[in-house]
Amino acid sequence: MTMTAVRMHDYGDAGVLRVDTIPRPATIGPRDLRIAVQAAAINPVDFKIRKGAQRALIWLDLPWTLGMDVSGVVTEVGSKVKGFAVGDEVISSPSHRRMGCYAEEVVLRADECAPKPAAVDHVHAAALPLVGLTAYDALVGAAKLKAGEKVLIQAGAGGVGSIAIQLAKHLGAEVYTTCSPRNAELVTELGADHVIDYRSQDYEEVARGCDVVLESMGGDHLERALRTVRNGGRVASITPGLLDWTKRYGKVMGVLRFAGYFLRLALGARLKRGVRLSLVTRHADGKNLAYLSRLVDEGAIAPLVDRTYPLAETAEAHRYLETGHARGKVVLTT
Repeated sequence: MTMTAVRMHDYGDAGVLRVDTIPRPATIGPRDLRIAVQAAAINPVDFKIRKGAQRALIWLDLPWTLGMDVSGVVTEVGSKVKGFAVGDEVISSPSHRRMGCYAEEVVLRADECAPKPAAVDHVHAAALPLVGLTAYDALVGAAKLKAGEKVLIQAGAGGVGSIAIQLAKHLGAEVYTTCSPRNAELVTELGADHVIDYRSQDYEEVARGCDVVLESMGGDHLERALRTVRNGGRVASITPGLLDWTKRYGKVMGVLRFAGYFLRLALGARLKRGVRLSLVTRHADGKNLAYLSRLVDEGAIAPLVDRTYPLAETAEAHRYLETGHARGKVVLTT
Protein backbone atom coordinates (compact mmCIF):
# COMPACT_ATOMS: atom_id res chain seq x y z
CA MET A 1 0.00 0.00 0.00
CA THR A 2 1.14 3.53 -0.70
CA MET A 3 0.64 6.99 0.74
CA THR A 4 1.41 10.62 -0.10
CA ALA A 5 4.36 12.24 1.63
CA VAL A 6 6.28 15.46 1.08
CA ARG A 7 10.00 14.68 1.03
CA MET A 8 13.15 16.76 0.98
CA HIS A 9 15.30 15.60 -1.96
CA ASP A 10 18.28 17.89 -1.34
CA TYR A 11 19.39 20.74 0.91
CA GLY A 12 18.30 24.18 -0.22
CA ASP A 13 15.27 26.40 -0.71
CA ALA A 14 11.65 25.26 -0.54
CA GLY A 15 11.88 23.92 -4.09
CA VAL A 16 13.68 20.81 -2.79
CA LEU A 17 10.37 19.65 -1.24
CA ARG A 18 8.42 17.30 -3.51
CA VAL A 19 5.10 15.51 -3.24
CA ASP A 20 5.87 11.78 -3.55
CA THR A 21 3.95 8.53 -3.49
CA ILE A 22 5.82 6.13 -1.21
CA PRO A 23 5.10 2.82 0.56
CA ARG A 24 3.26 2.99 3.85
CA PRO A 25 5.28 1.74 6.85
CA ALA A 26 4.86 -2.02 6.62
CA THR A 27 5.33 -2.86 10.30
CA ILE A 28 5.54 -1.06 13.60
CA GLY A 29 7.69 -1.72 16.65
CA PRO A 30 6.34 -3.13 19.91
CA ARG A 31 6.42 0.32 21.55
CA ASP A 32 5.08 2.27 18.55
CA LEU A 33 1.79 3.69 17.36
CA ARG A 34 0.68 3.89 13.74
CA ILE A 35 -1.12 7.21 13.25
CA ALA A 36 -3.34 8.41 10.43
CA VAL A 37 -2.25 12.03 10.10
CA GLN A 38 -5.04 14.62 10.18
CA ALA A 39 -2.83 17.71 10.50
CA ALA A 40 0.89 18.46 10.77
CA ALA A 41 2.40 21.80 11.76
CA ILE A 42 5.49 23.43 10.28
CA ASN A 43 8.19 24.88 12.53
CA PRO A 44 11.23 27.08 11.84
CA VAL A 45 13.46 24.13 12.69
CA ASP A 46 12.02 22.38 9.62
CA PHE A 47 13.31 24.94 7.15
CA LYS A 48 16.57 25.26 9.06
CA ILE A 49 17.12 21.51 8.61
CA ARG A 50 16.04 21.84 4.96
CA LYS A 51 18.65 24.57 4.40
CA GLY A 52 21.37 22.39 5.92
CA ALA A 53 22.03 24.45 9.05
CA GLN A 54 22.11 21.35 11.26
CA ARG A 55 23.96 18.96 8.95
CA ALA A 56 26.80 18.68 11.46
CA LEU A 57 24.32 17.45 14.08
CA ILE A 58 21.56 15.73 12.11
CA TRP A 59 22.47 13.39 9.25
CA LEU A 60 19.59 12.62 6.90
CA ASP A 61 19.39 9.82 4.36
CA LEU A 62 17.79 11.75 1.49
CA PRO A 63 15.08 11.84 0.32
CA TRP A 64 13.67 12.54 3.78
CA THR A 65 10.22 13.33 5.15
CA LEU A 66 10.30 16.29 7.55
CA GLY A 67 7.74 17.22 10.19
CA MET A 68 7.85 17.16 14.01
CA ASP A 69 4.25 18.09 14.87
CA VAL A 70 1.21 15.91 14.33
CA SER A 71 -2.38 15.36 15.33
CA GLY A 72 -4.09 12.20 14.16
CA VAL A 73 -5.90 8.95 14.90
CA VAL A 74 -4.29 5.72 16.10
CA THR A 75 -4.80 2.88 13.61
CA GLU A 76 -2.42 0.28 15.10
CA VAL A 77 -0.87 -0.25 18.53
CA GLY A 78 2.43 -1.98 19.27
CA SER A 79 2.36 -5.16 21.35
CA LYS A 80 4.03 -3.57 24.40
CA VAL A 81 2.12 -0.27 24.38
CA LYS A 82 -0.21 0.54 27.25
CA GLY A 83 -2.59 3.46 27.55
CA PHE A 84 -3.47 3.81 23.86
CA ALA A 85 -5.99 2.01 21.67
CA VAL A 86 -7.04 1.99 18.03
CA GLY A 87 -9.29 4.96 17.39
CA ASP A 88 -7.66 7.25 19.97
CA GLU A 89 -6.97 10.80 18.86
CA VAL A 90 -3.38 11.70 19.70
CA ILE A 91 -0.77 14.43 19.29
CA SER A 92 3.00 14.22 19.21
CA SER A 93 6.22 16.09 18.57
CA PRO A 94 8.61 13.24 17.80
CA SER A 95 12.37 13.38 18.18
CA HIS A 96 14.65 14.25 15.27
CA ARG A 97 15.21 10.52 14.81
CA ARG A 98 11.53 9.91 14.08
CA MET A 99 10.57 12.86 11.90
CA GLY A 100 8.08 12.22 9.12
CA CYS A 101 4.81 14.02 9.86
CA TYR A 102 4.51 15.57 6.37
CA ALA A 103 2.65 12.44 5.29
CA GLU A 104 -0.70 10.69 5.37
CA GLU A 105 0.59 8.22 7.96
CA VAL A 106 3.39 8.14 10.50
CA VAL A 107 4.74 5.60 12.99
CA LEU A 108 5.95 7.08 16.28
CA ARG A 109 7.02 5.97 19.75
CA ALA A 110 4.04 5.78 22.05
CA ASP A 111 5.95 7.53 24.86
CA GLU A 112 6.30 10.58 22.61
CA CYS A 113 2.53 10.80 22.14
CA ALA A 114 -0.31 12.18 24.27
CA PRO A 115 -4.08 12.35 24.07
CA LYS A 116 -5.28 15.10 21.75
CA PRO A 117 -7.01 17.93 23.64
CA ALA A 118 -10.73 17.43 23.16
CA ALA A 119 -11.43 21.17 23.21
CA VAL A 120 -9.84 21.86 19.81
CA ASP A 121 -9.83 20.39 16.33
CA HIS A 122 -6.90 18.54 14.74
CA VAL A 123 -5.53 21.69 13.09
CA HIS A 124 -5.19 23.54 16.39
CA ALA A 125 -4.06 20.39 18.20
CA ALA A 126 -1.21 19.97 15.68
CA ALA A 127 -0.10 23.53 16.48
CA LEU A 128 0.59 22.64 20.13
CA PRO A 129 3.23 19.90 20.56
CA LEU A 130 6.64 21.29 19.51
CA VAL A 131 6.08 24.89 20.60
CA GLY A 132 4.31 23.78 23.76
CA LEU A 133 7.12 21.43 24.77
CA THR A 134 9.71 24.08 23.91
CA ALA A 135 7.96 26.69 26.06
CA TYR A 136 7.59 24.14 28.89
CA ASP A 137 11.24 23.06 28.74
CA ALA A 138 12.35 26.72 28.71
CA LEU A 139 10.10 28.18 31.40
CA VAL A 140 9.55 25.19 33.68
CA GLY A 141 12.55 22.98 32.97
CA ALA A 142 15.43 25.42 32.46
CA ALA A 143 14.27 28.68 34.06
CA LYS A 144 12.22 27.24 36.94
CA LEU A 145 9.78 30.16 36.56
CA LYS A 146 7.86 30.88 39.78
CA ALA A 147 4.65 32.70 40.57
CA GLY A 148 5.20 36.41 41.07
CA GLU A 149 8.38 36.56 38.97
CA LYS A 150 8.83 38.80 35.95
CA VAL A 151 9.60 37.16 32.61
CA LEU A 152 10.47 38.63 29.22
CA ILE A 153 9.26 36.51 26.32
CA GLN A 154 10.69 37.56 22.98
CA ALA A 155 8.52 37.43 19.83
CA GLY A 156 5.25 36.96 21.69
CA ALA A 157 3.14 36.56 18.54
CA GLY A 158 5.20 33.65 17.23
CA GLY A 159 4.62 29.95 17.69
CA VAL A 160 6.64 29.47 20.87
CA GLY A 161 6.00 32.98 22.17
CA SER A 162 2.21 32.72 21.94
CA ILE A 163 2.18 29.53 24.02
CA ALA A 164 4.90 30.76 26.40
CA ILE A 165 2.89 33.88 27.30
CA GLN A 166 -0.11 31.74 28.23
CA LEU A 167 1.97 29.18 30.12
CA ALA A 168 3.79 31.91 32.06
CA LYS A 169 0.47 33.49 33.07
CA HIS A 170 -0.82 30.08 34.14
CA LEU A 171 2.29 29.76 36.34
CA GLY A 172 1.51 33.15 37.92
CA ALA A 173 4.26 35.27 36.35
CA GLU A 174 4.21 38.91 35.25
CA VAL A 175 4.81 38.85 31.50
CA TYR A 176 6.73 41.25 29.27
CA THR A 177 6.83 40.52 25.56
CA THR A 178 8.10 42.04 22.32
CA CYS A 179 6.13 42.29 19.09
CA SER A 180 5.26 44.61 16.22
CA PRO A 181 2.45 47.17 16.67
CA ARG A 182 0.04 45.06 14.60
CA ASN A 183 0.35 42.22 17.13
CA ALA A 184 0.02 44.29 20.31
CA GLU A 185 -3.67 43.55 20.76
CA LEU A 186 -3.12 39.84 20.10
CA VAL A 187 -0.40 39.35 22.74
CA THR A 188 -2.44 41.35 25.24
CA GLU A 189 -5.35 38.96 24.67
CA LEU A 190 -2.95 36.06 25.22
CA GLY A 191 -2.12 37.50 28.64
CA ALA A 192 0.91 39.77 28.28
CA ASP A 193 1.05 42.44 30.99
CA HIS A 194 3.61 44.66 29.25
CA VAL A 195 3.83 44.90 25.45
CA ILE A 196 7.10 46.22 24.02
CA ASP A 197 7.14 47.57 20.45
CA TYR A 198 10.50 46.30 19.24
CA ARG A 199 10.58 48.97 16.53
CA SER A 200 10.41 51.98 18.84
CA GLN A 201 11.29 50.64 22.30
CA ASP A 202 14.39 49.05 23.78
CA TYR A 203 13.40 45.94 25.71
CA GLU A 204 16.71 46.10 27.58
CA GLU A 205 15.39 49.23 29.27
CA VAL A 206 11.69 48.38 29.57
CA ALA A 207 12.22 44.89 30.99
CA ARG A 208 15.53 45.52 32.78
CA GLY A 209 15.82 43.58 36.01
CA CYS A 210 13.35 40.82 35.11
CA ASP A 211 13.90 37.42 36.66
CA VAL A 212 13.75 35.32 33.48
CA VAL A 213 14.23 35.88 29.75
CA LEU A 214 13.03 33.43 27.12
CA GLU A 215 15.40 34.32 24.25
CA SER A 216 14.15 33.26 20.82
CA MET A 217 15.60 35.73 18.32
CA GLY A 218 19.23 34.66 18.02
CA GLY A 219 22.07 36.89 16.89
CA ASP A 220 22.92 39.73 19.27
CA HIS A 221 19.67 39.16 21.19
CA LEU A 222 21.44 36.51 23.27
CA GLU A 223 23.87 39.05 24.69
CA ARG A 224 21.08 41.61 25.01
CA ALA A 225 19.03 39.12 27.02
CA LEU A 226 21.94 38.70 29.42
CA ARG A 227 22.10 42.47 29.89
CA THR A 228 18.34 42.61 30.52
CA VAL A 229 17.98 39.96 33.22
CA ARG A 230 18.69 40.77 36.87
CA ASN A 231 21.74 39.58 38.77
CA GLY A 232 21.09 35.96 39.67
CA GLY A 233 18.40 35.63 37.00
CA ARG A 234 17.95 33.00 34.31
CA VAL A 235 18.08 33.16 30.50
CA ALA A 236 16.68 30.28 28.46
CA SER A 237 17.77 30.43 24.81
CA ILE A 238 15.85 28.42 22.22
CA THR A 239 17.17 30.03 18.99
CA PRO A 240 20.84 30.85 19.47
CA GLY A 241 21.47 31.54 15.76
CA LEU A 242 23.21 28.33 14.70
CA LEU A 243 22.10 28.90 11.09
CA ASP A 244 24.10 32.15 10.94
CA TRP A 245 27.20 30.46 12.36
CA THR A 246 27.07 27.57 9.88
CA LYS A 247 26.50 29.97 6.99
CA ARG A 248 29.56 31.93 7.99
CA TYR A 249 31.97 29.15 8.96
CA GLY A 250 30.59 25.93 7.44
CA LYS A 251 28.53 23.11 8.88
CA VAL A 252 31.21 21.68 11.20
CA MET A 253 33.35 24.69 12.08
CA GLY A 254 30.20 26.78 12.56
CA VAL A 255 28.93 24.41 15.25
CA LEU A 256 32.32 24.35 16.99
CA ARG A 257 32.68 28.13 16.93
CA PHE A 258 29.14 28.59 18.20
CA ALA A 259 29.74 26.12 21.04
CA GLY A 260 32.81 28.06 22.13
CA TYR A 261 30.95 31.38 21.92
CA PHE A 262 27.99 30.09 23.94
CA LEU A 263 30.24 28.56 26.59
CA ARG A 264 32.13 31.84 27.03
CA LEU A 265 28.87 33.74 27.42
CA ALA A 266 27.47 31.24 29.89
CA LEU A 267 30.60 31.13 32.06
CA GLY A 268 31.02 34.90 31.99
CA ALA A 269 27.39 35.53 32.97
CA ARG A 270 27.56 33.03 35.83
CA LEU A 271 30.85 34.25 37.24
CA LYS A 272 30.24 38.00 36.89
CA ARG A 273 26.55 38.29 37.75
CA GLY A 274 25.31 34.89 38.89
CA VAL A 275 23.10 34.58 35.78
CA ARG A 276 22.32 31.07 34.56
CA LEU A 277 22.25 30.78 30.74
CA SER A 278 20.69 27.61 29.35
CA LEU A 279 20.50 26.35 25.79
CA VAL A 280 17.09 24.70 25.56
CA THR A 281 16.25 21.87 23.20
CA ARG A 282 12.76 20.45 23.21
CA HIS A 283 12.36 16.96 24.67
CA ALA A 284 9.91 14.63 22.95
CA ASP A 285 8.13 13.76 26.19
CA GLY A 286 4.62 12.34 26.11
CA LYS A 287 4.01 13.05 29.82
CA ASN A 288 4.81 16.74 29.50
CA LEU A 289 2.73 16.89 26.32
CA ALA A 290 -0.21 15.31 28.16
CA TYR A 291 0.07 18.06 30.79
CA LEU A 292 -0.09 20.71 28.05
CA SER A 293 -3.03 18.96 26.44
CA ARG A 294 -4.89 19.13 29.75
CA LEU A 295 -4.15 22.86 29.99
CA VAL A 296 -5.80 23.32 26.59
CA ASP A 297 -8.88 21.44 27.77
CA GLU A 298 -8.95 23.54 30.94
CA GLY A 299 -8.83 26.75 28.90
CA ALA A 300 -5.46 27.85 30.30
CA ILE A 301 -3.74 27.87 26.90
CA ALA A 302 -5.03 27.95 23.33
CA PRO A 303 -2.88 27.06 20.30
CA LEU A 304 -2.66 29.90 17.78
CA VAL A 305 -2.96 29.08 14.06
CA ASP A 306 -2.08 31.62 11.39
CA ARG A 307 -2.74 29.70 8.14
CA THR A 308 -3.43 26.22 6.87
CA TYR A 309 -2.22 24.63 3.63
CA PRO A 310 -3.02 21.27 2.04
CA LEU A 311 -0.16 18.77 2.20
CA ALA A 312 0.47 19.21 -1.53
CA GLU A 313 1.35 22.89 -0.93
CA THR A 314 4.00 22.26 1.72
CA ALA A 315 6.68 24.14 -0.23
CA GLU A 316 4.48 27.24 -0.35
CA ALA A 317 3.77 26.89 3.37
CA HIS A 318 7.53 26.84 4.03
CA ARG A 319 7.98 30.00 1.96
CA TYR A 320 5.30 31.78 3.96
CA LEU A 321 6.72 30.75 7.34
CA GLU A 322 10.16 31.94 6.27
CA THR A 323 8.84 35.50 5.81
CA GLY A 324 8.71 35.75 9.60
CA HIS A 325 5.22 37.26 9.52
CA ALA A 326 3.23 34.30 10.85
CA ARG A 327 1.15 34.89 13.98
CA GLY A 328 1.27 31.52 15.67
CA LYS A 329 1.61 28.35 13.63
CA VAL A 330 1.32 27.28 10.00
CA VAL A 331 -0.43 23.92 9.67
CA LEU A 332 -0.70 21.31 6.90
CA THR A 333 -3.86 19.26 6.41
CA THR A 334 -4.07 15.84 4.77
